[in-house]
Parts: sequence; structure tokens; C-alpha cells
Amino acid sequence: MSRGRLIELEAAVAVARRRSFRAAAAELGMSSTALSQAIAELEARLGVRLFNRTTRSVAPTPAGEQFVAEVAPALTAIRDAADAVNRHRSTPVGVLRLNTSLGAAQRIMRPIIFEYLKRYPEMAIDIVTEGRLIDIVREGFDAGFRLAEQVPADMISVPLGRDERLIVVGSPGYLAGRGHPVSPADLAAHDCIRMRLPAGTVYRWEFEKDGEQLLVDVSGRLTLDDSGLIREAVLAGCGLAYVSEWDVANDLRERRLVQLLADWTPPYPGICLYYPGRRHVPAGLRALIDLIQARRRKGRG
Repeated sequence: MSRGRLIELEAAVAVARRRSFRAAAAELGMSSTALSQAIAELEARLGVRLFNRTTRSVAPTPAGEQFVAEVAPALTAIRDAADAVNRHRSTPVGVLRLNTSLGAAQRIMRPIIFEYLKRYPEMAIDIVTEGRLIDIVREGFDAGFRLAEQVPADMISVPLGRDERLIVVGSPGYLAGRGHPVSPADLAAHDCIRMRLPAGTVYRWEFEKDGEQLLVDVSGRLTLDDSGLIREAVLAGCGLAYVSEWDVANDLRERRLVQLLADWTPPYPGICLYYPGRRHVPAGLRALIDLIQARRRKGRG
């Protein structure tokens, strides 16, 4: 099959998966115009409409659904065959698409992603950050980075090696005259900066000590949906906050913030790379896994 016709098949599968010409074009690294033309040429060649298009949505026709269902496995087999050959190269080549939360992305950029790009100059990385947990296979990603507890059970996970910890903090100015809470129950007397989750619910602060677990629905006048904004608010003395220790490590070190209720906030398993189990792992992803595991062995998770 010519390269042009293979692109047409890739385009059809991407549009069916993403339900958007723009998103599919971005995934394939081509313009929306070129992708639309590829779909139109494929439909003309087949003599059947594959997609119903409106100004707001794109959806496969019954013929399109059948076509994509039969073509997608063949394209996967072609990619696997090409990647098997790629593994004979001294260095991998291609694009690695990763999905992650913003917080996880901030942790992996310098120690892992930047180092990976330096080691493998023929590899490109496309990272999409979002709060919600998605199906990385259906959305066309090679792998994801999430906290260990968020990794789906049917995925293979590779721990980065370092535990995470959520902690309660406050500024010295806010705490002056108010007293430090000594148990989660004492938070009722404090103004707490609340966190709104991607699903729209407000996060309840989690505590654990000597086998006792508590979920506290704190009260406060300020509710935010971004960890960076929460850090700014707690530094400004707007109240107490429940944040990742990683996000405020420098503030604690420079005594701009004070940690509270330390004995109620134990560490938990941290960020993992995760990917679907399949016949073989693409060379580019295998190189990323090897880099992470090498860092763990050196104690640099």
C-alpha cells in the first residue's frame, strides 16, 4: 500500500477515536485541511460515506464504524512490525504520546523527559496534561503518568521510586495568634483553602494515624481548582492548605510556610508510568522505561 493510502487509513481511525477532525489532525501531526482531504479521498475511493459531519460534531456512519473496527487492528499490526524493525536501530525513532496530570508532568520534566530527549535525538514527545483520568488506549496515547492508586488495574505500571505526601501548611502570618491545630478536629476553627476536583466535587482532606482514617470536609471562604493558585493563597495568609509536599518544599525550607499535623499525613506510593500490556513494547517507550528503572536503581526516583 502506498504511503498516501496508509495515511488515509490512519486518518479514518484517528477521527473515529477522537470524534474531531482538529484533534485527529493534531494527533497525526498534520493540518486539518490535509486530514479532511485524506478522508474525502478515502470515501471517494470506497464509494461510501464513513463519517457524518456537522459544524459541532463528527461521528462514524454504520459503514464507518465497521470499516474502522476492521482496519484498526491491521494498522496496529503494521506499527508493531515497523517498531520491531526499529528495535534493531542503535537508537529509537518516532513520537511518544504521553498523558498525565499537570502535577505529575511537573515532576517528570527535568529528571526524565529532558534527559530522554537528550539521549534520544530522533525521538519526539507529545505530552497532554489533564486532571481527569482517561482511557489512554482509546485516546491514542502510548503511556501515562499518574499516582499509583490511580493506575487502572489492567495496566502495567513502573514506579518512579519516590513516595508522595500531602501535608497541611499555613503561613507564619496566618498562624500568629490563632494557634496550631494538633488534630484534624481542630481544623473546624480555621479558615481552610478548599480544592475543587476536575469532576466538580470539593476534595475532602484525608488523614491517617495509628490505623485511624479520617475524611474532613473543611470549611473556608476560598475554593480553587489549581495547586499553583492554592500555594499562592496559603503564602498570602488566606488560610491553611492541604497540598503536595513536593509543591511547597522550597517554601518549607525557607520558612515561608509551616507544616502542621505531620503525624496525621503519612506518605503513600508515588507516581508511576503506566502502559497497556501488549505483545511487545514500542522501542521508544521501552527506552523511557529503561531510563526510569535506571534512575530507581541509582536511588534518584
